[in-house]
Amino acid sequence: MRRRGLPGLPVSRRRESLFDAVGGKPTLDRVHKRFYDRVYAHPWLGRFFAGHSQEAIEFRQTQFMGQKMGGPMRYAGHALELAHRRMFIPRKLLLVRQALLREALEEERLVPELIERWLRIDRAFWKQVENDSLESFRRIDLKYEQPLIVPEPGNRWAD
Repeated sequence: MRRRGLPGLPVSRRRESLFDAVGGKPTLDRVHKRFYDRVYAHPWLGRFFAGHSQEAIEFRQTQFMGQKMGGPMRYAGHALELAHRRMFIPRKLLLVRQALLREALEEERLVPELIERWLRIDRAFWKQVENDSLESFRRIDLKYEQPLIVPEPGNRWAD
C-alpha cells in the first residue's frame, strides 16, 4: 500500500514540514517561552510588551509560527500590520529580536539548518512591521491610537 504524500514523489523524498522537523508544538512552546523570557527582560524590546500577558503573547506566537511552519495550527490573532501598526519598529530592533530568537533556538539545541529555516520564515514578515524612519512613522495617521515609540536605551532620537 502506498503512503499518502505528494503525487509522483516517494515519501522518502518529500521535504518534512518545519513544524514536524523541529518537534511540533511542544518545541514551539519551549522556544517561545525562552524567547519571550528574554524579550520581556530586554531593556529596549521588553518595553513594547509592558502591560501585556507574556503567556498570551507566547500562545499567539506559537499559533502564528506553527501555521507558517506547516503545522495543523491556526492563528486567530490580528493581521501583523494591524497588530504592530502603532509601534515604531526600526530594522535595528528587528535584529535585536532575531538575536534573542536565535539564542532561544540554539538553547533548544536545534540543528543549524532548522534554525536557519525558522529564522527565514520569521524574517519573511519583517516588511509587514518594519518602519523605514521615525519621520515617515510620525506621518502615519493613527486616528485614535497612541503611537508607541520606544527609544533605544542611551539613544535620544525619539525625544
